[in-house]
Amino acid sequence: MMKFLMLMIFMIPLCFLKNMFWMVQMLLLLLMFMFMNLNISISNFCNLSYMMGCDLISYGLILLSIWICLLMIMASENLNKMNFYVNFFLFNIIILLIMLYLTFSVMNLFMFYLFFEGSLIPTLMLIIGWGYQPERVQAGMYLLFYTLFASLPMLLGIFFLFNNLNCVIMYFLKFFDFNFFLLYLSMILAFLVKMPMYFTHLWLPKAHVEAPVSGSMILAGIMLKLGGYGLLRIMIIFQKINMKFSIIWIMISLLGGLYISLNCFCQVDMKLLIAYSSVAHMSLVICGIMTMNYWGYLGSYIMMIGHGLCSSGMFCLANINYERLNSRSLFMNKGMMNFMPSMSLWWFLLLSSNMAAPPSMNLMGEISLINSVISWSYFSMLILIMISFFSAGYSLYLYSYTQHGKYNMSVYSFYTGISREYLMLMLHWLPLNFLILKIDFFMIWF
Repeated sequence: MMKFLMLMIFMIPLCFLKNMFWMVQMLLLLLMFMFMNLNISISNFCNLSYMMGCDLISYGLILLSIWICLLMIMASENLNKMNFYVNFFLFNIIILLIMLYLTFSVMNLFMFYLFFEGSLIPTLMLIIGWGYQPERVQAGMYLLFYTLFASLPMLLGIFFLFNNLNCVIMYFLKFFDFNFFLLYLSMILAFLVKMPMYFTHLWLPKAHVEAPVSGSMILAGIMLKLGGYGLLRIMIIFQKINMKFSIIWIMISLLGGLYISLNCFCQVDMKLLIAYSSVAHMSLVICGIMTMNYWGYLGSYIMMIGHGLCSSGMFCLANINYERLNSRSLFMNKGMMNFMPSMSLWWFLLLSSNMAAPPSMNLMGEISLINSVISWSYFSMLILIMISFFSAGYSLYLYSYTQHGKYNMSVYSFYTGISREYLMLMLHWLPLNFLILKIDFFMIWF
């Protein structure tokens, strides 16, 4: 695991050379293929070195991190064209990738906390440095303080664990079971805010709307998954107490997911709509993890990877329109089929994956999650039906509004999609829909 870290660290000087924009991207692609060829054991931690290790959950999420960072550079070609602090931008992305890589691969809970918080700083830089409106500073503060406020109790919780067990290695936590309510709350809250759970989700739409396309991609693609990853890891020691209190989180998430789905129909900003749809998807993931059963764990893991690719691709699409019309409003972005018929296909493909149509990974994830939540309680079936139905509804609403209708007469100059954009969308869509061929790799490993 250390060799990949060294490669990333040695990529930092490259960021400060001239004309290295695509070189850094190619190196990330190389890193991606090297990591993909790693020998990985399906059932337990492997590749152990220097307090770092990798099991299947880490492996999938690290691959996703490298892939999204690679696509972030591809999506931000405008920065390169305008030469807008490109070197610092690349440096930021590499530091962010290093933080994420370490978050997913360290085995020590305290180190995990350190990098979990550390990944916040480059994200903040992205939003405040390359965002669009002046409100980006406020959005950055929201992001920072929501996360910090919820994470400090978690730090105390980790110290408490270390005080009692003299060990905070994640693998060894499975031998213990803690039944303390305050400890449970302090450890779990940071992850629920990061996911984000309904009621603590207000930072997310704000951050998405103000962030540049790369910031939105990393927020939707990886940042929300940090919470899910933390929950999957930490639930081992709170099994007993979670049986009592899981009903609270599941009810909040189900009702919140339903309300957010309805809220999506009221949005006129493309980015806001996609951001709110992320909250609805993540609420299902929280439900799956909280039911504490096999299907729920598997479903939440698959859903996290599927949603990371799908949501990131949709933010790319919204940005492609924004670069041409300088507006994200649905009232301005109408009748795009007249201008970019081929792009219309990509809108359709990514939005159909977003509503969990086959053969996307989202479908497999949603099936497992629905299975797990219904096995937990039959009464949740009604809300799940409505969440699934409305997710198809707002996806179609976004598609029909942007692609059909009479286009805006004030559009006086326009250029169609370019090959870089089509490649970028294809690199989102292909893994999302072709990984289902290896779904056994994701499903049969506990």
